[in-house]
Amino acid sequence: MRRLFPVTDQTLTENESGAVRADRERDRTDREWSLDELAEAYAYPPLTGGAHWLRANMVSTLDGAAQHDGRSQPISNDTDMRIFGTLRALADVVVVGAETVRLEGYRPARAREAFAARRAAAGQGPAPAVAVVSAGLDLDFSLPLFTAPLVPTLLVTGAAAPADRVAAAVKAGVEVLVAGEGAAVDPARAVRELAVRGHVRQLTEGGPRLLGQFVAAGVLDELCLTVSPMLTAGDAQRIAGGPGVEVPRRLELASLLEEAGFLFSRYRRM
Repeated sequence: MRRLFPVTDQTLTENESGAVRADRERDRTDREWSLDELAEAYAYPPLTGGAHWLRANMVSTLDGAAQHDGRSQPISNDTDMRIFGTLRALADVVVVGAETVRLEGYRPARAREAFAARRAAAGQGPAPAVAVVSAGLDLDFSLPLFTAPLVPTLLVTGAAAPADRVAAAVKAGVEVLVAGEGAAVDPARAVRELAVRGHVRQLTEGGPRLLGQFVAAGVLDELCLTVSPMLTAGDAQRIAGGPGVEVPRRLELASLLEEAGFLFSRYRRM
C-alpha cells in the first residue's frame, strides 16, 4: 500500500533530517503497512468537552454497489479487512443496523492484543461495544452478539418499540437505549445517547439505510470509503440509501491510500 494524499513535498530543506526523507520514501513505497501505522493514519481527532465523532466505513464497487449477493465481503480484499479491523479497534462503539446484523452474521467485537496498549492509553475497554439500531427489534437475541459479548451489546430503538421484544432483549442482557419518541430511531439522538454513555469515538458500518439516515440528519463527521476495482451491475444498494438531502453535503479529502487498484479514502466534514 502507498499514500497518494496528502502529497508529501518532494523538496527537502537544509534542516530536514534523513529520518524525514526516510518517512517520505516509506509513504511512496508500495508495501504492507503495520497495524500501528494504520492506527496512526486513521486516528480519531482529539475529543474534549463532550465532543463526539461519527465515522462510517463502507466499500463500493466502481459501479456503485455496496454489496454482492447481499454481502460486502465479495467486493473487499485483505487490506480492506485490515483497515476494517483497525477502525473497529480504535472505536468506542460500532453502530450497525438490524438488517446488516442479520445479513452479515454479526458477532461480538473481540479484543486484539495489537491494540491493547493503545486502547488502555485512551481509557477504552478491551473491545468496542456493538450498538444495534432497530425499530421493530426483529432480532434473534439468542445469538452470541447478544448473549456472549466481551462488552455488553447495546440496542438503540424508539419509545414505541414492541414491549415484548424489549423484554426479550433485556432478558438476554442487552442494554436498551431509547432514541426516538415513536418506533423509529432519531439518528441525531442516537449519536447523543451513545456519547452520554462515554462512546464518543463512534463507527458505523451501515448498512446503507442506516448510513443514509445519518447523512440526512447531518451527524456524519467522516466517511472511510474503499473503492473496489470491480464491476457487478445488478441492482445492489449504494453505500447510503433512503430519503435524499435538499442540498448535497460536501466533504473534504483527508487521505487517500492505494493498493492493487483498491483506493482507501477518508473524507471529513468541512
